[in-house]
Amino acid sequence: MLNIYSDSSQSALNYLKDTESSIHNVIIMTGDFNIKDCRWDPYYMFHSIHSDSLFDTADYFSLDISNPIENVPTRFSDNNHNTNFVLDLVFLCPSFPEFNRHCIHPEWRLLLDHAPITIDVSIQEERISHS
Repeated sequence: MLNIYSDSSQSALNYLKDTESSIHNVIIMTGDFNIKDCRWDPYYMFHSIHSDSLFDTADYFSLDISNPIENVPTRFSDNNHNTNFVLDLVFLCPSFPEFNRHCIHPEWRLLLDHAPITIDVSIQEERISHS
């Protein structure tokens, strides 16, 4: 699992791009990518070139962007004059069907400016026979 915070200069995303060949077995990539884009934020009207780089990295790890159960902002402004955005994203490995879509919980954020995100992981009972 990768949990990422990328600043407005996209330093973490650039680092990932430079070192992706040395990172193995990623099944979840999540974090605050600080990229505004119409691909995941229905209230934002523009496309960012940084989102192309993010999707290239996700493709390298064979991850797909997860669609939230309810599409709400993940980053909330501290005043009423600024817009709330979707900056926190989740990428999941599609070959692991036990990972469900993620949930954004704005009601849990209390004094934080970002909403917590959860992912349900289904665990199936498996019987192992002892020989």
